[in-house]
Amino acid sequence: MAYWLFKTEADTFSWDMQKSRGAKGEPWSGVHNFAAAKHMKAMKKGDLGFFYHTGDEKRIVGIVEVIGEYRPDPTDDTARFGLVDVKAVRDVPRPVTLAAIKADAKLKDMVLVREPRLSVQPVTPEQWKYIAKLGGAK
Repeated sequence: MAYWLFKTEADTFSWDMQKSRGAKGEPWSGVHNFAAAKHMKAMKKGDLGFFYHTGDEKRIVGIVEVIGEYRPDPTDDTARFGLVDVKAVRDVPRPVTLAAIKADAKLKDMVLVREPRLSVQPVTPEQWKYIAKLGGAK
């Protein structure tokens, strides 16, 4: 199993909206960055991801599961990018902020710290376990 982080503007698509999609999940579409697309191509069903609100919040608020592997994104007019499908798994009881991540020496090598603009990014198993513990997520 691999771990990921999915970034979204809460005003555009929030954690509550993701949860409301239930077991059918939601296509993670609209990603037009080759590095992010490369990460999405590597995703497998059952992989887990942190759901991260950008904008004013800048915090991890939930955990999603990849339920559909990479396929063409019908919203991409260039036909160069794809999407994966994700469903909400659980809340992160104590959202983990970007400030807390940046301040923690154990997370200094996290992609979120080094490449903060990348919308879909990998998370190491060690980072995953540590952040889940910080957030009170099992």
